Amino acid sequence: MADQAKAAEPAAEQAGKPAEGEKQQRSVRVVLMALMITMMLAMLDNMIVGTAMPTIVGELGGLEHLSWVVTAYTLATAASTPIWGKVGDMYGRKGAFMTSIVIFLIGSALSGMAQDMGQLIGFRAIQGLGAGGLMVGVMAIIGDLIPPRERGKYQGMMAGVMAFAMILGPLVGGSITDHWGWRWSFYINLPLGVVALLAVSAVLHLPKKRVQAKIDYLGAGLLALGISSIVLVTTWGGTEYAWGSARIMELIGIGVAALVGFVYWQTKAAAPVMPLHIFRSRNFTLMSTIGFITGFVMFGAVLFLPLYQQAVQGASATNSGLLLLPMLGAMLVVSMVAGRVTTNSGRYKVFPLVGSVLMIIGLFLLSRMDTDTTRFTSGLYMAVLGAGMGCLMQITMLVAQNSVEMKDMGVASSSTTLFRTLGSSFGVAIMGALFNHRVQDVMTERAGALGSKLTEQSAQLDAASLAKLPAAARDAYQHAVSAGTHSAFLLGSVVAVLALIAAVFVKEVPLKGAGAPKPGEDEATDEAPQVHLAEPV
Repeated sequence: MADQAKAAEPAAEQAGKPAEGEKQQRSVRVVLMALMITMMLAMLDNMIVGTAMPTIVGELGGLEHLSWVVTAYTLATAASTPIWGKVGDMYGRKGAFMTSIVIFLIGSALSGMAQDMGQLIGFRAIQGLGAGGLMVGVMAIIGDLIPPRERGKYQGMMAGVMAFAMILGPLVGGSITDHWGWRWSFYINLPLGVVALLAVSAVLHLPKKRVQAKIDYLGAGLLALGISSIVLVTTWGGTEYAWGSARIMELIGIGVAALVGFVYWQTKAAAPVMPLHIFRSRNFTLMSTIGFITGFVMFGAVLFLPLYQQAVQGASATNSGLLLLPMLGAMLVVSMVAGRVTTNSGRYKVFPLVGSVLMIIGLFLLSRMDTDTTRFTSGLYMAVLGAGMGCLMQITMLVAQNSVEMKDMGVASSSTTLFRTLGSSFGVAIMGALFNHRVQDVMTERAGALGSKLTEQSAQLDAASLAKLPAAARDAYQHAVSAGTHSAFLLGSVVAVLALIAAVFVKEVPLKGAGAPKPGEDEATDEAPQVHLAEPV
């Protein structure tokens, strides 16, 4: 009898494992849902608020400070991103992530209650401080919970959230502002954020951490100063101040000095905010480079494609998000396929290579658009670009995280996110400067002094202003916008060649969770922490 009981024990154990595994999967899905809600909050915010800005200015005044509403948020987000990653590594991912959500929600509530433009700018900075930890927290927690080999299955979900935010952001922002008032552009974050906060609090259980070393405050300060200077240069250059002005030169000097000082200090600090040893991994450095270029290209495309379709092809500005559907739809589908193939095969190098090639081709095709290009043709060109970005968007993060040890997961996620953010800042600034310069030249050539005067304040005329122009001036502006987008996208295709060069040198290291690494490929093998449903107290 005793022998029979012993024999029955393993069977009972095996019978219990599927139930436990099912519970684990259910818990992971709940956590992922909360993470995707948080990711959507971070991506939707600027798009919703951007749509509401004319109404906000109409009520609060302060038109001269309008740009700071966006700039304050962007600066705070970029400067705090690497710090959130390091705090998560040092003191625990869950606590850092929940703190960032709380700060974001406090900033959202205060922004909704702002009584003047100065208050709104200050509260947006608070909101941006929290936002810096949202995307980093999502990526780092996914990196903790799911082995890279399995992570590809969830790429489609992340790409879907991104596409959803870009398409519906302007529509949701306009609808909320029209029916509920602009303050709800901020208040709408509160219920979604609370749901995410409660789900993460109840379900996510990660090992608690506490390191003896103190936060590298000097390094964090130098990095924040350097990043802030770079973002201000790319935001103000060519708009608020001339590129060669004293203010821009001062910011460049401060930024370079701060970043040089930061790099030097990271070699001396006991617990550096961005440990330089992560860049010794060739794959991590290459993925950071590809992420920078992807950000450069993507946000330039998001800026200029709707402008081209509205000014040249006569599309409605109200549905500007829907104009990007061919690009975002292709990005979503390809990202899902890439994730599934990566999960099934464990191989990924093909995607940076193919993605870079498609990105170059897509940008070159978009640069060929003129005043006679149909919406169908431009949609096909956008789909090619979207397919290329679908191969790159999530793979860059996956490979970057696979290239570092588990203890550096936070700084790896934040560094990759930061490089993509900086790439978008440079892309919008440089492509925007080229676009504006080309529009001015063509308007002067085709419409003389009148054309130059029409676009001296801004090269981007809204639909109402465009409709009021004489037929000759409108025709000149359409040719000017076509020429401007040609120059911008041609530059983008040249920059994208750098991504292809970087992709060629990527080394295909087996993804963790894909079996034992080969000799010599001693990547970190830390096991992912477990997540489980909270037990009743």
